[in-house]
Amino acid sequence: MDTFSKSDPICVLYTQGMGNKEWREFGRTEVIDNTLNPDFVRKFMLDYFFEERQNLRFDLYDVDSKSANLQKHDFLGQAYCTLGEVVGSLGSRLEKPLGGIQGKKCGTIIVKAEELNNCRESVMMQFCGTKLDKKDFFGKSDPFLVFYRSNEDGTFTICHKTEVVKNTLNPVWQAFKIPVRALCNGDYDRTIKVEVYDWDRDGSHDFIGEFSTSYRELSIGQSQFNVYEVVNAKKKGKKKNYKNSGTVTLLSFLVDVEVTFLDYIKGGTQINFTVAIDFTASNGNPAQPTSLHYMSPYQLNAYAMALKAVGEIIQDYDSDKMFPALGFGAKLPPDGRVSHEFALNGNPQNPYCAGIEGVMEAYYQSLKSVQLYGPTNFSPVINHVARYAASVKDGSQYFVLLIITDGVISDMAQTKESIVNASCLPMSIIIVGVGPAEFDAMVELDGDEVRISSRGRFAERDIVQVISPFFFHLKCHDGFKSNCV
Repeated sequence: MDTFSKSDPICVLYTQGMGNKEWREFGRTEVIDNTLNPDFVRKFMLDYFFEERQNLRFDLYDVDSKSANLQKHDFLGQAYCTLGEVVGSLGSRLEKPLGGIQGKKCGTIIVKAEELNNCRESVMMQFCGTKLDKKDFFGKSDPFLVFYRSNEDGTFTICHKTEVVKNTLNPVWQAFKIPVRALCNGDYDRTIKVEVYDWDRDGSHDFIGEFSTSYRELSIGQSQFNVYEVVNAKKKGKKKNYKNSGTVTLLSFLVDVEVTFLDYIKGGTQINFTVAIDFTASNGNPAQPTSLHYMSPYQLNAYAMALKAVGEIIQDYDSDKMFPALGFGAKLPPDGRVSHEFALNGNPQNPYCAGIEGVMEAYYQSLKSVQLYGPTNFSPVINHVARYAASVKDGSQYFVLLIITDGVISDMAQTKESIVNASCLPMSIIIVGVGPAEFDAMVELDGDEVRISSRGRFAERDIVQVISPFFFHLKCHDGFKSNCV
């Protein structure tokens, strides 16, 4: 954009509010002079929420002056994406064309995401003491350790206390686990202070001494470098031949890294998203405005809203954007047989639809051809997805089943058994209740408080999330929000 040189680009990141959809500036990169291929150094730290659609906008400008007003600079182009798109891309690296200037190619933008992972570590440590000072008149000492992390301002914050080992000068404390964030705030070289006390019943614990270390020193593990002299400064000042008040030795040091959802996504795990929609008669005649399946020319019905809300989030993590879409509880043409596992697109051999819009179109077409009937059986569609999940156990794929329903489950016992069987598979189930019906019985499937069981067997993990009623969420919010679910 400059006459006698190249551009001096800056990138401005905008995030979108969940309510009014207003774009707000999040931050700006540095300006890189005289280049058409800037590699910006400044990073943006955003909180990532898998369950929300986090829209991002990147605007690029050629900076012509020191003014902070972007209108004073030349617009180079812009790109839109979601944070989920970046995270879900191969290697968490997304490349998009820049647009925004009519009839002009504006180049491309490459966005990379990296999880801040040093604070996901926890460490298991064990210490012992040797020849600690005797503090009790009628016995030895009852020693315990107190760990402090240092703060930026030079102060210390307590972060752990060991148990008390009674009546010994050579204690062996139990191993304990502590997050690295709590121990040193993720800074491996930050000072960690350890104080040694003799426990007293009245709370006036006697100070034996202290020593300092760091996470980096401790990470060496059991060695001569992790034998610490316990020093009491007052005693050292009074006694000429004072050496120490004993020693504390690190016996073991084991780092445990918490594996997160992002680790699997970065490792190439693909999310396979399947939709199952309730076509039972309790939804009402689709031709009537009172029906939950009513196709209004002016607004989405409750089923379409729920599908759009969850689907738009999940689709960012599905590379081919081809989604199996099923229905249950309807009579199918031409013979009127009742099915609890039919393809919305009418092709049981290939029930895949292109994108969420394809699923919506197949759903609308099904409403025109099938007859709403019943009962409300969940187990067939759960078993359908479970069969696919059972065939892929190497971590390369994960299956998510979205069930949208209006009423009480008819096959509760079979559904419980299906969920228990699927709890060991790479699979999750989201059940969204729509309409004003009672969904209390369905909450039993959501094992947040009591793990679901069937025939004496408990689910290996909680794989069900129940959101009900979706009708209530829609009434609570001013306008539709993708985080209603």
